[in-house]
Amino acid sequence: MKILYFAWLRTKIGVPAETVELPAEVTTVGALVEWLKTRSERHADALANSKVVKVAVNQEHVPYDHPLSPGDEVALFPPVTGG
Repeated sequence: MKILYFAWLRTKIGVPAETVELPAEVTTVGALVEWLKTRSERHADALANSKVVKVAVNQEHVPYDHPLSPGDEVALFPPVTGG
């Protein structure tokens, strides 16, 4: 699965993207975010407050209970505001 990081998430984690093989128990976006927190201290710090982390799967915004498939592309990003 390809995971993309945007804005300050990219800065805190230190990479713009990574390809991972998920454990069998990671079947939803919420479970993915929790699993990513275990990958490194940088991941844990960046994803500590999941309420401010938005997610898109295959370029569509989704809730944390959205199911995942192995070939999905997941993007993680902070809320976007305009002005």
